[in-house]
Amino acid sequence: MRSDYLFTSESVSEGHPDKVCDRISDAIVDAYLGADPLSRVAVETLTTTNRVVIAGEVRGPSTIDEIAIETIARNAIRNIGYEQDGFHWKNARVSCHVHNQSSDIAQGVDSAEDKDEGAGDQGIMFGYACQETEVLMPAPIHYSHRILENLAAARHQGDADGLGPDSKSQLTLKYEDGKPVGATSIVVSTQHAEGLSQNDVRELVRPYVINSIPEGWMCSEEEFYVNPTGRFVIGGPDGDAGLTGRKIIVDTYGGAAPHGGGAFSGKDPTKVDRSAAYVARYLAKNIVAAGFSEKCTIQLAYAIGVAKPLSVYVDTHGTGTVSEGALEKAIGKVIDLSPRGIREHLQLSRPIYERTAAYGHFGRASSDDGGFTWEKTDLVDSLRSELS
Repeated sequence: MRSDYLFTSESVSEGHPDKVCDRISDAIVDAYLGADPLSRVAVETLTTTNRVVIAGEVRGPSTIDEIAIETIARNAIRNIGYEQDGFHWKNARVSCHVHNQSSDIAQGVDSAEDKDEGAGDQGIMFGYACQETEVLMPAPIHYSHRILENLAAARHQGDADGLGPDSKSQLTLKYEDGKPVGATSIVVSTQHAEGLSQNDVRELVRPYVINSIPEGWMCSEEEFYVNPTGRFVIGGPDGDAGLTGRKIIVDTYGGAAPHGGGAFSGKDPTKVDRSAAYVARYLAKNIVAAGFSEKCTIQLAYAIGVAKPLSVYVDTHGTGTVSEGALEKAIGKVIDLSPRGIREHLQLSRPIYERTAAYGHFGRASSDDGGFTWEKTDLVDSLRSELS
């Protein structure tokens, strides 16, 4: 493994066109699960200039009709902060094309007398954890998220007048002896009001960047890029079309670990694209937290309609204190990796997903109402017992 290198990750804000779509899709998932925890949802959203298109398949309460879905979409847009000529929560046209779930898919996923609940799709899912940050996430993506999260908080609180909802960050960190030691370049592009100069935006953004990264990590002035094109007034879906599921690397590990390819947003937890990726992160984080490795990658594989995972793979990247084979065996004993087992263990059939749509699905604090349960380290003792 290389010990001295540069590595870059990016994040995008809640107002990025693709993230607007993720949020609308996940808000719809929450509405269905809040009304019926056994709802099935797979919805996609597209946005462009003052236009929102929602499509997909569902099985759930009839009370969540087209009017309710339109209201959910408008509320999500308003909460992000879009009240612009080219994209406004009140004036945008919202089209809903949601239909009932395919009976062919349903019969493969549903449980029966002689069959456990099957996976909602085939695929491979990855989880990762490392010791680079307190939350056991890779440092470049973790601090890229924090920059934008802090800018958004300031904007919502009225402390960053002139900044718009759409923004991106990119952080390049220098690693020495395998550890991150500081930023060599930082890029922030943020939508802003007419009349603000590039330097105005730079100085407005600067303190939030400095306060979002460890002390002493700020890059040199010539490598601090703010709105490199010089102007970013037209943004959000008015500046670029958005689509659910197009920011999967931003959602996970910023490129520091593999990704199975399936997006999370818009999917209920019977879809293993979402639930198995969450449990893979949960397991990798608990392995690192238990002291069995400094970093850990886990892969799970599933077939549609089949309950058991087809494979469980662990890689500790040469940092393990026990063998990967022993960890693979222990995983199967401390948790049921069927879709139903994952859903019940992590309590995923709850309206907890809209909050995941921006600033990463991982590295977030678990909450009292059941959000981010996959970030808990409550398997540490069970793993140690199995591997003692």
